[in-house]
Amino acid sequence: MSLRQNALTREIYYPESDGEPMAETDLHRDLMAELIEELEAFFRDTPEVYVSGNLLLYYEEGNPRKSVAPDVFVVRGVGKQRRRIYKLWEEGRAPEVVFEISSRKTLMQDTQKKWQLYARLGVREYYLYDPEYDYLPDGLAAFRLEGEEFVEVEVSEGVVRSEVLGLDLVDTGETLRLRDPQTGRFIPTREELIEAQQQAEAELARLREELARLRSQGPAD
Repeated sequence: MSLRQNALTREIYYPESDGEPMAETDLHRDLMAELIEELEAFFRDTPEVYVSGNLLLYYEEGNPRKSVAPDVFVVRGVGKQRRRIYKLWEEGRAPEVVFEISSRKTLMQDTQKKWQLYARLGVREYYLYDPEYDYLPDGLAAFRLEGEEFVEVEVSEGVVRSEVLGLDLVDTGETLRLRDPQTGRFIPTREELIEAQQQAEAELARLREELARLRSQGPAD
């Protein structure tokens, strides 16, 4: 590459925002955040698994108009460091799993433009979830890449297994949860972790009070 070409490459600006809101409603935003937090917690001790969402992913070098911002995505084979944008040609790895929290505004994009793009990029699993149960008949739809196209995977009684993540996706009828099939337990949300910690601290305080009370009574005759 010539010096002039290098200079032109350096001059290309890849924006960190597309000017669109993070999510259509609080419900959509909260679910996106919860899924990202749960996946980060699940893969915390697994090296080179990057979890993110609502981050601009640029997929054509030199063309800042070629970008997409998946609601939630997981990439294997790259570092966990924080990023401002994701350049596919620099990272060398496309997302293996993508979640889109679908809405009235995004449904057509999620099922057409993004559908085709994610298949072309090599996304192995693609999940659509409608938290309002208005636009997707069953709330949750799952697809796996076969060849160059997505094929729908059956969601049985609201549950589908992600082969890539090693997790069950569970549509509870109220929200989308991630479940560890080895333990049969949901990956806890941040609120659930805080509540569990508070309960543990309260139980510890109760035990300390009980121990202090027993000591104050002295030895039994």
